[in-house]
Amino acid sequence: MDIRALNRATLERQHLVRRSALSPLEMVEHLAGLQAQTPHTWYTGLWNRIEGFRAEEAARLLEQRQVVRIALQRSTIHLVTADDCLAMRPLLEPPTGRMTRTTFGKKVAGVDLAELEAVGRALVEERPMTFAELGRALAGHWPSADPHALSQHVRWLVPLVQVPPRGVWGRSGPIAHTSAESWIGREVEPMTPAELIRRYLAAFGPATVKDVQTWSGLTRLREVVATMDLKRHGDLYDLPDASLPDPETPVPVRLMYDFDNLFLSHADRTRFITPKALEVSAAFVKANVMWRLILVDGFTAGDWTLDQAKGKATLTIHQWEPFADDDLQAAMVEAAELLAFLAPGDEHEIITTLGPSKA
Repeated sequence: MDIRALNRATLERQHLVRRSALSPLEMVEHLAGLQAQTPHTWYTGLWNRIEGFRAEEAARLLEQRQVVRIALQRSTIHLVTADDCLAMRPLLEPPTGRMTRTTFGKKVAGVDLAELEAVGRALVEERPMTFAELGRALAGHWPSADPHALSQHVRWLVPLVQVPPRGVWGRSGPIAHTSAESWIGREVEPMTPAELIRRYLAAFGPATVKDVQTWSGLTRLREVVATMDLKRHGDLYDLPDASLPDPETPVPVRLMYDFDNLFLSHADRTRFITPKALEVSAAFVKANVMWRLILVDGFTAGDWTLDQAKGKATLTIHQWEPFADDDLQAAMVEAAELLAFLAPGDEHEIITTLGPSKA
C-alpha cells in the first residue's frame, strides 16, 4: 500500500473524510480514546469528527462518569469511556511503571510499594486530591521520601482519574484525582492484548506492529499479532473484514487540535505528516509545544492559532506554502465554523498568512 492509500484508509476510520452521526460516547469508544493532555482542546477533536457536535454533550458525559480522563496509552492523559478505562488500564500499566521507576525509583528507596498503594488509594478515595496534596499527605507516613515521588508512584500503582470540573467545557478546576474503581463504581473484565490490537486497527489501521506499539506504549506485541486472524498488506496488518477506500477519495480541509491522536499513533507518521512538517516542527519539539495542524488533501500543510482578548477571537491560518485558492477558501469556511464553536459570544476575525506560527 502506498502513502495515499494509507492516508485515506486511516482518515476514513478516524471519521475525518466526513463527519459522523455517532454520539460523543460512541465516537470516544470507536477511537479507543482521545489524547486529552489539555483540559479542553480535545473537544475540537470531537467537533471535527461528529456532525452537529455540541460540547455540552461531552461535558455531561464527564460529569455523569460515562467518560474519564486518565493516564493510559504511553502513560499520557486520554479521554476514554468508563468501561475502556477499567478494561485497558491493567494492560497499559507497564509503560507507566517503567517511567515511574526510572524517574522516581531512587527517591522512594525503602518504601514498601504495597503499603504505599494501600495508603495512597485510601487517601484519594476519601477525597479527590491534587498530586501536591497527595504528596504532602504521604510524606506524613514516609517523611524521608520525596513527596512528589511518592505521589507519582501512587499514579502508577493506583489508576487515577481526573475528576470534574477539570475538563468540563467552559469550566475549570484543580487537577484532582481519585481511583477509577471508586469513581466509576463497577468492575469490568480486563482487555486482552489481542482485543486492544483489534480496537487499534479499527480506528488507526492498516498498521505495522511497531505502529501498535507506538500508540500503546507496549512491547512484544509481534508474538500476539502472530496468533491473530488478520489481513496482511506486506508488513501492514488489518482486520479481516476491513474495507479500504479509493486512494483518490476527496477529503475536506481539517483544522486539527494540538494533541490529536491522528499524529501520535504510528511509528511511521508519513501517512499524514509531510517532510515539510517535520522540518517546521523542529522548533516546536525544542520548545515542547504541540501545534494545531491543518490538513489539506489529507496531509499537513499548515497550522492555526487562536487568540482571544476583550471579546474578540482571532483565528490565524498559517500556510507553510501558499494554498490553492479552493483550499484556502475551504480553510476559511472551516475556520469560521470552528470560531463559532470555540468562541460563540465573541467577535470573530480570520487572518491568513504565509509561514509557520512561532513556537
